Amino acid sequence: MSTTTSVSGTTPIVSVASSTSAGAAGGSVIDVSSLVSELVAATQDPQENIISNQTQAVTAQISAVGTLQSALSTFQSSLGALDTPSAFGSETASTTDPTAFTATADSDAVLGNYAVSVSQLAQAQQLVSSAFSAGSSAPIGTGTLQLSLGGTSFTVTVDASDDTVAGLAAAINGATGNPGIEASVVTGTDGAHLVLTSSLTGASNTIQVTETDSGGALSALTYGSGNTANYTQESAPQDAEFSIAGVSYTSASNTVSDALSGVTLSLTGTTTSPATLSVATNTASIESNIDAFVSAYNTLQSSLSSLGSYDSTTGTAGPMMGSALLLGIQSQIQSALYSIVDTGSGTYNTLASIGITTNSDGTLSVNNTTLSTALSSNYSAVSALFSGSAGVATSLNTQITNALATGGPIAETSQTLVQQENSLTQQSNQLQQQMNALSASLTQQYSALNTLLSSLQTTSAYLTQAFDSLPQVQGTPNA
Repeated sequence: MSTTTSVSGTTPIVSVASSTSAGAAGGSVIDVSSLVSELVAATQDPQENIISNQTQAVTAQISAVGTLQSALSTFQSSLGALDTPSAFGSETASTTDPTAFTATADSDAVLGNYAVSVSQLAQAQQLVSSAFSAGSSAPIGTGTLQLSLGGTSFTVTVDASDDTVAGLAAAINGATGNPGIEASVVTGTDGAHLVLTSSLTGASNTIQVTETDSGGALSALTYGSGNTANYTQESAPQDAEFSIAGVSYTSASNTVSDALSGVTLSLTGTTTSPATLSVATNTASIESNIDAFVSAYNTLQSSLSSLGSYDSTTGTAGPMMGSALLLGIQSQIQSALYSIVDTGSGTYNTLASIGITTNSDGTLSVNNTTLSTALSSNYSAVSALFSGSAGVATSLNTQITNALATGGPIAETSQTLVQQENSLTQQSNQLQQQMNALSASLTQQYSALNTLLSSLQTTSAYLTQAFDSLPQVQGTPNA
């Protein structure tokens, strides 16, 4: 007859067999490896599950804090267009005659309407030489020419390598110190012509060409005051002439940025009657920035709600539900959004007063009609509402900067969670070391027991055989 014993009702661990089945090798055997494994697991698993669950929770919180940090940083980037008074210094310039000029305005521009008349555009000088009947590749002579544009001069030496009209044009274009004379060759029925064109407009930017080697080989290419026979002036150098609000002005360039403070004019044609230049606040740009702010906040709100949510249907909680860090940041943001700001206006001093209201889910909506009315009615109040010292965007920017700062609440919470994670890792390692030691100890104990049981089983088998070999005693039958 044999008996089997197991731990946890699974793998047989101790087997005690009769002598007929066990034989001389012993009839009692312990599966030491399985026994030790199950005993260690019974000790280790509950503790390991606790550590594992705690580690998962801490890891989820670390990830959640990272999500919170990223969401705040992204939202903060939308505040740059609203959190300073200069962000609201956005002006736009328009004209009633875009064929005569266009305009742009910066924050220094003064709002208003101005009459602008353009009588003449600035233009550059262009000279066309007399014809070289032999063509662009025929020799023209060698020597040295000095060319000047305005007050800047440079020298070109003509030798055998560029002794042609085409060669001279290439030498001029490649000369060191050329301030802006562009040379080209135009060939007509009468021959080749050297064309010199100034890249600079204005009456003072005249072209002059003189021969400086005391020779006469290149005299047919000279040009200057009292010496204009060698070229035809196709375009005379001249300044732009115009007036703003009746004040006359001349400019060497058709791009003028110093006639009206904060406004740059680009002259493109002349006027037959004054055109109106209007400088106004660029409310469309500000509206767009406010819309972007609301959209960015709604994205932030979605992230914050998810982190602190609780789904009663599934019983699932967000990773930061009940977190003092999350609740504190949400409270600060709400305080800034719903604050009453001293804007100098009793009408436009809250977000709601300019058309920004809160929905049931915590997100914001913009009534653009109300916002547009506020901007056109009291632009400075709207500016102060966002960018004043206690403005909504200014306050939010300060709060988020403090929250994200080194040593701030987010950094401190993150550091604490990382320390907890490291501590749990250390606990897990220590538990494993303890279980390794326990396994070694149990293995030693049960191996010794196994040896003892095997010895006893052998002795039992021997005694059984000895008793079986003894002569049987016959009893006396009853009378």
